[in-house]
Amino acid sequence: MLPSKIESMELQAQRCLFQIRTCHTDLERYVYLQSLKDRNETLFYFVLISNLKELLPIVYTPTVGEACLKFGALWRTTSGMYFSREDKGYFREIVNNWKNDVDIIVVTDGSRILGLGDLGANGMGIPLGKISLYVAAGGFHPDKSLPALLDVGTNNPKLLDDPFYLGTAQKRLEPEQYYALLDEFLMAVKDRWPNCLVQFEDFSNDHCFDILTKYRHKMLCFNDDIQGTGAVISAGFLNASKIVGSRLRDQKIVFLGAGSASVGVADLIVKIISLTENISVEEARKQCWMIDSSGLLTTTRGGQLQDFKKNYARSDAPFEMKTLIDVIKEVKPTCLIGLCGQAKAFDEAALRELTKHCEKPIVFALSNPTSKAECTAEEAYKFTDGKCVFASGSPFDPVEYKGKTYYPGQGNNMYIFPGLGFGAILAKSKEVTDLMIVRAAKTLADITPKESLEGGKIYPEIGDIRNISAQVAAAVIQCAFEENVAKLSEKPSDLVNWVKSKMYFPKYENYNVNSSL
Repeated sequence: MLPSKIESMELQAQRCLFQIRTCHTDLERYVYLQSLKDRNETLFYFVLISNLKELLPIVYTPTVGEACLKFGALWRTTSGMYFSREDKGYFREIVNNWKNDVDIIVVTDGSRILGLGDLGANGMGIPLGKISLYVAAGGFHPDKSLPALLDVGTNNPKLLDDPFYLGTAQKRLEPEQYYALLDEFLMAVKDRWPNCLVQFEDFSNDHCFDILTKYRHKMLCFNDDIQGTGAVISAGFLNASKIVGSRLRDQKIVFLGAGSASVGVADLIVKIISLTENISVEEARKQCWMIDSSGLLTTTRGGQLQDFKKNYARSDAPFEMKTLIDVIKEVKPTCLIGLCGQAKAFDEAALRELTKHCEKPIVFALSNPTSKAECTAEEAYKFTDGKCVFASGSPFDPVEYKGKTYYPGQGNNMYIFPGLGFGAILAKSKEVTDLMIVRAAKTLADITPKESLEGGKIYPEIGDIRNISAQVAAAVIQCAFEENVAKLSEKPSDLVNWVKSKMYFPKYENYNVNSSL
């Protein structure tokens, strides 16, 4: 029932690439790759690892955003596990249906998918994509990696009326019921797999900080939107500061957006400034100005601020500043970071005003997917007259401007979370600590080659991600031993090579077809 030819995996991968490249759209390529994963997981990971730079934007951002929007219509076969509100009371029995041991779980409730909002069960595309990256970039074994969705309903009216929607077609649970369901899920996971790492993904602002605070010291877990984003953007900020020749304590940073990602980035930048410059966290925090939909966060403006924003509410604003341009004119920032999910929020007027007050501004337009980016790379270079150091959340091609080629950075969380997670698992860490996140960020910044910085690049090449992840993981393991949270009996002498030796790489098992049965 099969052709007689026996092919190597390399030749099979060439056929897969040929078929991928004949697809007409990135969404078609996404569907092809998911189908390949379902029928031949080993070959899928071989193709992905061998062609990460080309396929990363297909497997994850920006294409995964469109895939989530159309998840129900595109659905072919199940992957991962779903925990529905209708199954409350049975979660411990349900986890037994997953037959393998688990090292890593990525879980979402679909409430804030990228910059697209509440996608409910359609958000399962995000854990599926993240698990693929944990395996391909971090070395986790696919058999021990689990994507999961906590189905608590959706408040998205389009999904509630969509006949193809696969989730519970009811409004989201109220807080008391919601937290009870989440707690049951996490306790079931901890009981079944006491040493696994849980990564919280794309939980809305009204839940994500409370969840992280409640569970981070009870089990091995972290929130990639808060801590992973914080680490990768902090690393980029460190390298951008080197390029522009500015001390960290002299930076004045304006954040457009005050959600989980913005606060996570601000918190980690503040910690790094505090540690590097030997100043207090409170003093370092004064270098940050944060803007939400109502304007600059202040202690005097009307309305009650959410708790997670309060640390960044300023008491020294001379007047209530409602717009980004107002803040830029008053503050004269050196760095502009966007995580607001509003396309074109960094318009020509804002970027030109920024450049009036800063010779070499840092501009990070980080919202995902690409359609939500605060500005494009071309706009950033054009409106700052080629003076800015630019990074984005989704990838942009190099830009030619006035005879010079500029290389945009991509603040891709993949630089951090695979190595962070793998290091925590290999160390058998009791928890993911703040210092581990800081070490991960500093390691990423430090391993960016000098020649890359000289060329304006603030991150290393994504094609080297396995080596990057190994070095991040080694730094995390070292930190776990220093903080006495590692349960690994003995620290290996050569951590980087030891980590590499533990990484999964796809290969076919050899069977002796001539042996007797």
